[in-house]
Amino acid sequence: MALFLVMQYSEKEYPLQKESYQIIGICMEVHRILGKGLSEIVYKDAIEYEFQLKHIPYTREKKYEVDYKGKILSHHFFADFVVFDKIILEVKSQKGIVDEHYSWVINYLGISKCPLGLIINFGENSLVSKRVIL
Repeated sequence: MALFLVMQYSEKEYPLQKESYQIIGICMEVHRILGKGLSEIVYKDAIEYEFQLKHIPYTREKKYEVDYKGKILSHHFFADFVVFDKIILEVKSQKGIVDEHYSWVINYLGISKCPLGLIINFGENSLVSKRVIL
């Protein structure tokens, strides 16, 4: 008989636990079915389909403007997904998550005011997920 211990952390230390587990669970299912090595767009399409099936509120390719000293700059960024209006989901399909990915998500969190970012990488044998808290 296997015994599994589920750690419960405070919401302050690890915000949006329930929601992030839902998102990661969806991504694990997508990875299980599609495997590794496809282009990011394919995984995003599958994730979007799962969000729709499960009635999870999301925005895909949400546009954020950058305010610099009261001026909106001409260039902006698009978050892969904003889920539950609180979580930035950045989808990757490559070998490893690098420091640059963390920097992007930290900047996205600052601009969007979302409290949590998830970096999900489909480029490995097993799904890799990283939480980024602003």
